[in-house]
Amino acid sequence: MEFQSLLIHGGIDGDEHTGAVNVPIYQTSTYRQSSLGVNSGYEYSRTGNPTREALEKLISQLEDGYKGFAFASGMAATTAVLMLFKGGDKILMSSNVYGGTFRVLDKVFERFNLQYELVDTSDIKDVENKITENVKAIFIETPTNPLMTITDIRKISDLAKRHNILTIVDNTFMTPYLQKPIELGGDIVVHSATKYLGGHSDLIAGLAVVNSEELAEKLHFIQNSTGGVLNPFDSWLLIRGIKTLSVRMDRHIENAKYTAEFLAKHPLIEKVYYPGFENHNGYEIHKKQAKAAGAMISFTLRKEVNINKFFKGLKLISLGESLGGVESLISHPATMTHASIPYEIRQKIGITDNLVRLSIGIENKEDLVKDINNALQGEK
Repeated sequence: MEFQSLLIHGGIDGDEHTGAVNVPIYQTSTYRQSSLGVNSGYEYSRTGNPTREALEKLISQLEDGYKGFAFASGMAATTAVLMLFKGGDKILMSSNVYGGTFRVLDKVFERFNLQYELVDTSDIKDVENKITENVKAIFIETPTNPLMTITDIRKISDLAKRHNILTIVDNTFMTPYLQKPIELGGDIVVHSATKYLGGHSDLIAGLAVVNSEELAEKLHFIQNSTGGVLNPFDSWLLIRGIKTLSVRMDRHIENAKYTAEFLAKHPLIEKVYYPGFENHNGYEIHKKQAKAAGAMISFTLRKEVNINKFFKGLKLISLGESLGGVESLISHPATMTHASIPYEIRQKIGITDNLVRLSIGIENKEDLVKDINNALQGEK
C-alpha cells in the first residue's frame, strides 16, 4: 500500500463490529472481565484503549517501526523515552534542539543525575569525540528547531551502533511523509503530534515509535507505569488529522518555498534558514534523507527593523507558540520556544534576539508574502 493510502487505511481501518469506516471513540476507563484473569484484551485504559491502540498501530506503520506509543503531549513522549536511561547515563543532544527538550533534561532529569551535553550533531567527528563510556544515546533533530541544522541520520546511527548506544530522532518537523529515521538506522522516533500530524491546532499529543521488541517492552512499561497516555477523543482527532497529512504537507511545502524565496530577496532580511536552499548547510544530506524541505523557515531581521512593530504589523500570520497547523504562525525563539535556554548558550549557537521562526500554513501564498511585506514595509 502506498503511503498516501496507508495514512487513511493504516493501523486499524474502521470498525469490524458495525462496519463504521472510522475507528470509534472508546470513551471508557475500564472494561468488564468475564472472570478472574480473563478479559477481552483490555482491562484499564491507562494500560490500553482501542482508540489509542489504533493510533499507535498507525504511527508504527507510517514510521516503519516495531511498535508505537501515544502520549498526552510531545514532551510526555520525550520524557518517557528519557526514562529508558538511569542516573549516571549521558545523552548527547543536538545543540539547537527544541527548548522544551533542553529544559526537561536541564531542570528535571538533572535532579536524577541523567547527564546531557549539547553537541553539533552535524559534525560526526565532533560527536564521536564526545562519546564516553557513560554516553548511552544520541538525541537529534534534523532539521533542528529553530536553525534548521541538518544531521546525517544514517551516519549518526552507524556511529551509535558501533558504540552500542541508541539513536533517538525527533521527527516533528518532517513527519514520516518526508523522512523516516528508522529506515535510516534510528532506534526511536518521537513526535510532537500536536504539530503537523494533528495539523489543525486543536489537540496536544505526542508519539514515539521504537524499532525492536526489547525497546517496545521497556517503553510500554514506562507508559503504563507513569500514565502520561493520550485520551481516546484526542487519539481519534489525531487519526483524523493524519488522514490528510499528505495533501496538507504538499501545500505547506509549496507555500514555504515561495515564502522563503521572497524572504531571501527582501532587503530588510539579513539571513534565511531554509533546508530547500542549495546554499543551506547540509542541503545535500537533507535532500538524500528527506523527500522535501518541509515548511519551517527561520530568518533574522536587520538591525533597523523594530521586531515588536514587525510582529504587530502582521495581520494574517499569528504570533504564537507551536507550529504545523493549517494556519501560519510566527514566533520569537529567544523569548518563546527557547527562553529556557540560557542567554549565553543561545548567543553561542545562533538563537539571537533578531531571529524569527515561521511556520507556513496552507493559506494563499500571495496573501502570506503580502502580509510579511506589509509588516516589514511599515518599519522602513
